[in-house]
Amino acid sequence: MADPGRLGGAQVRVLADDAAVAREAARLVVDGLSNAIGQRGHAHLALTGGSSAVGLYEVLRDAEYRTAVDWQHVHLWWGDERFVPIDHPESNAGLAYRLLLAMPEKAAETGQGGQYDDVAAGAGPALDVLVEHIHPVEVDETLSDSEPVELAAELYARDLKRFVALGHGGVPMFDVLLTGIGPDGHIMSLFPGSAGLAPDAPIVLGVPAPEHVEPHIARVTLTARVLPVAQLVLPMTAGLAKARIVGQILDGELDVNRLPAQAALLPNAVWLIDEAAASATGAAAR
Repeated sequence: MADPGRLGGAQVRVLADDAAVAREAARLVVDGLSNAIGQRGHAHLALTGGSSAVGLYEVLRDAEYRTAVDWQHVHLWWGDERFVPIDHPESNAGLAYRLLLAMPEKAAETGQGGQYDDVAAGAGPALDVLVEHIHPVEVDETLSDSEPVELAAELYARDLKRFVALGHGGVPMFDVLLTGIGPDGHIMSLFPGSAGLAPDAPIVLGVPAPEHVEPHIARVTLTARVLPVAQLVLPMTAGLAKARIVGQILDGELDVNRLPAQAALLPNAVWLIDEAAASATGAAAR
């Protein structure tokens, strides 16, 4: 079993399955946002994409969680975004618009069948977030630029400085930051060897399309500097396919450049993994 001290003070919670991970994440999201609203009157949540986001979004739309937070006082951001139009199936913001916010007019499906028909038809409940509090990366607005990814990163950094309280060094302080864990150990779009892992990295970074993992699409990502100053960081993953990489992250040698998710081994982080994903790590026994 790994020494818990090597986890940087992070909590690791092993849940039964992916549904349990989603429920625990929803509970922590609601608690974190409610506390921030109670203290300051508003809150900032950085969303993620992928399968972890789908399960969480479905739970957050349940009445228990949908009504537990005054969502009109919550600002939504994204930890990273694939550089595709918002109506593309790979868009992280598009996923949230369709599944969490029920705003199909913002992300009309162009490439997926009926996966989100219940929400698009108005049958699914949605979070009552004000449109002006939703802050997607400006992909559509910058696609015609000669260097669109870099421009979108600059614009996102500008918006963060405008709306989010800044900590030391001008780093935005999120109340809750969500992230999945990639098959190569990446979080957000910080891949192995990423410049975004450096202590002097810009807050937002344009990322070339990765060749080693799908989708092979350029990205815009927050960098690792935002992790230590967030009130709560929630890395989430589930499934046997993630067991080997989770084992390396939690029990292997500490090497953030090789395993960027280790940047989230922090006292303000709660790792949520299911039993299958934890099966190759000492976390299963903790």
